[in-house]
Amino acid sequence: MFDAETTRLATAVLEACRVKGITVATVESCTGGLVGGALTAIAGSSDVVMGGLITYSNEAKMALAAVPEGLLAAHGAVSEPVARAMAEGGRSALSSSLAVSITGVAGPGGGSEAKPVGLVHFACAGPDGTVHREMRFGLLSRDEIRRLSVLTALAMLQEAAAG
Repeated sequence: MFDAETTRLATAVLEACRVKGITVATVESCTGGLVGGALTAIAGSSDVVMGGLITYSNEAKMALAAVPEGLLAAHGAVSEPVARAMAEGGRSALSSSLAVSITGVAGPGGGSEAKPVGLVHFACAGPDGTVHREMRFGLLSRDEIRRLSVLTALAMLQEAAAG
């Protein structure tokens, strides 16, 4: 179902988590659950994956990941503060060691000068804090932006689990 690169990285995340005895959760907007899907496509992943939240709307971000309404109003859904809040809220909601979040503009529409298509914010929350990453993938296809977003999120989880 997933390409070889995604499967390899998802497997590496699960193995790194098993070594450390930690769990993961996902909070996804523009990827719609693809990171969680990649992780759970690997047999035996239930010992690591606590669950995932698809928080596509602002309402879902607030209700499921406890993102403050004021943060969304001040910065917009596609922003560093919201990505951080999503990861932290998801980690708490799902009682996981780590949680990764993704919020971005996958296109082909919906972009603006300030937040163009291909802009994606990621955050990974863990016991030592939250790390943010911003990617500007450019005018790629929606599928390619989402695929690259999945790979970025998995890489962040692997780095956090290994660290």
